[in-house]
Amino acid sequence: MKNAFVRTISSIVRGIKRTSSLLLAGLLFISVFCLVGCEQHGETADKGHRRHLRNLSINEQSLMSDLDRALLNDRPSRLTEKRIPPDISN
Repeated sequence: MKNAFVRTISSIVRGIKRTSSLLLAGLLFISVFCLVGCEQHGETADKGHRRHLRNLSINEQSLMSDLDRALLNDRPSRLTEKRIPPDISN
């Protein structure tokens, strides 16, 4: 009976050690992740500024293309180049 009790206690202690080591590993992972963060490494302030300007330029070009398509400025006009005389019937 005493031997079974000792085995039970030793298995509980092993479970606590295993749980504490997993908890310590998880805490270490979280602390490293918080210190490092999710930022992009290797991007200087100038590179970030150029990327931002490039995105703005692409967005502006896309917006102008959509406006030209909506206002039918992206295709040739079907109007005649000849003058139409004024209506003199009045």
